[in-house]
This record gives sequence, C-alpha cells and structure tokens, in this order.
Amino acid sequence: MENKKIAITSDHAGYFLKEKIKKYLAGEKYETKDLGCYTEDNVDYPDYAHPLAEAITRGEFDLGISICGTGNGINMTANKHQGIRGALCWNEEISRLARAHNDANLCALPGRFISESEALLIVKTFLNTEFEGGRHKPRIDKIPIKKY
Repeated sequence: MENKKIAITSDHAGYFLKEKIKKYLAGEKYETKDLGCYTEDNVDYPDYAHPLAEAITRGEFDLGISICGTGNGINMTANKHQGIRGALCWNEEISRLARAHNDANLCALPGRFISESEALLIVKTFLNTEFEGGRHKPRIDKIPIKKY
C-alpha cells in the first residue's frame, strides 16, 4: 500500500520518541498527523489513545503508532475500540508478525524500554509488512465482538 496515512500519538513518556519517529516518517514521505501530546508535561494516555483509535476506525488513517512508557496502557485503551487491532511491538520480528499474521492496524511502542534505533526499525517493519491473509483471515474475522 503506497502513500499510507499514518496517525501518531503519545503520552509524556513517549513524547521524545514520537518526535524522532515523526522525523523518520517525514523523511520517508508518509502522510502523517500528530494527535498529541505536544510536550513532555504529564498527561493521561487515554486522552490520546481514544482519538487515535477513533480516527483509524473512521478510516481517516490507514495505520497508527502509539507510544507510552511501557506501551501497555495506551495499547489497552486503543484496543477497547471495535476495529482496532493494536499490537505491542518491542522488536522487529514482533512488528512483522503483528502485521503479517494479525493484520494489526496500530503499533504500540514501549518508549522507556526500546532505543530510538530499535523503534525506527520496528516502525519501518510495521509499515512495510502486508497482511498475509490466508489461514490468518478467519482468525482476524473472529476478533470483533459480534452482537447476536
């Protein structure tokens, strides 16, 4: 998929890494939107995860990147939204498998536990890996909660 639209967000713990990733994305010519936060001042990750998840589920963005200290809180919040398949990615292989096998549309990063170079590799892999479909598709179809 060329010209992917990418939304990115973080809390205060992920702010500096988010800024580095934004530079990388701009250099790779991705269309991106920063949904905050915009400083290292203390904030609550749900205030940023919800708008990101809503924008992805509305189809405004193809993929999202979220960052908090562990990656867990912001990912748990985003995954409350139907249609979000957020994956906590702490290395390149997890990132690749999240896209290839799970059709993840949100890459959550643990800002306090990975280096900048590892984060950039994870993001690059996430954005350049396509969903394999096949045997994985029926599993993905079972993820949303269906109303009976």
